[in-house]
Amino acid sequence: MEVSGMQMGGMMLSMAIWGLLGLALLILAIVVTVRLVQRTTIGGRSTPAIDLPVEILRRRYAAGELDEDDYLRRRAGLQE
Repeated sequence: MEVSGMQMGGMMLSMAIWGLLGLALLILAIVVTVRLVQRTTIGGRSTPAIDLPVEILRRRYAAGELDEDDYLRRRAGLQE
């Protein structure tokens, strides 16, 4: 059974397309994994799933939303 040049070319094209598709899927899997790892860790430590009230209060004080008296009063209320 002889394979013509046209059939051989079609088979090679098909193999090349499947190879490129496999490579694209591998690259996509790597990119998704890297993004998930970056989202989960920041600066080498895990981000908390839920922000603690003290952390929210600290950020608001640092952003200037609260003055020192307000910050201290609210922090004392959280520590009770």
